[in-house]
Amino acid sequence: MTADNAGARVLVDVDNITLRFGGVTSLDGVSLRQHEHEILSVIGPNGAGKTSLFNCLTGVYVPQEGSITFTAADGVAHPLVEMKPHNVTLLGIARTFQNIRLFNALTAFENVKIGVEAHQRTGPVGAMLHLPRMRREERDGDERTFELLDFVGLRARANELSASLPYGAQRRLEIARALGTSPKLLLLDEPAAGTNPAEKRDLEQLIRRINDEMGVTVLLIEHDMRLVMSVTHRVVVLNFGRVIAEGVPADVQRNPAVVEAYLGAPGEGDSDAAAG
Repeated sequence: MTADNAGARVLVDVDNITLRFGGVTSLDGVSLRQHEHEILSVIGPNGAGKTSLFNCLTGVYVPQEGSITFTAADGVAHPLVEMKPHNVTLLGIARTFQNIRLFNALTAFENVKIGVEAHQRTGPVGAMLHLPRMRREERDGDERTFELLDFVGLRARANELSASLPYGAQRRLEIARALGTSPKLLLLDEPAAGTNPAEKRDLEQLIRRINDEMGVTVLLIEHDMRLVMSVTHRVVVLNFGRVIAEGVPADVQRNPAVVEAYLGAPGEGDSDAAAG
């Protein structure tokens, strides 16, 4: 899959960030750029620093060196380093997690509604007085919640507890909740983990639709190389906290450094194996 980013605005600019935990360096001078409307995948062996990168982008971790900027809907490049996670969300970045984080005691509808309410402006006084704006936001929020449930194929299960849903449906529900915050950038942390082949195919289609139909830029961490290579415009490869390769999927999967990172010293036939 290819994409022409000529003229596309840089949405995320990660410049030479370094993240250390005591004597352990999780990210070592990592730089990458992601363009608007692009699907970019970050891949690498376990412990390469992929989730640490996501945590730096969303304000969970603060890198000791480097900078991260994000161009929000206002067209301004905002610095993300040291920004609180809830402000990152309001700026237009949403994420899912490798280990699903749903409110298990709430219904599918209620889980998505929590995401939708992130941008509602009615304060406690307006809610208590049930002012017209509050009623309008409540009505619009319900409508948007149903739209998102329909988008991920879960509208018929809106009133079911999230804990009772099949695993693949829980994955899609978490994505719907993230989309409820109206992000410009959606970070997906191993969304295919634990899913079966049919669920992976559904997820592949969903990622494409999020990008094509909603116009949402997607940053993906994923170990399933077939999924990565089928939906991604560009790939960045991390190993031991450093970028060792980047480019279009077909070039990256043949890169000797990538083959070695995944399989050890490359030998005859290893390039095919790296394709997943």
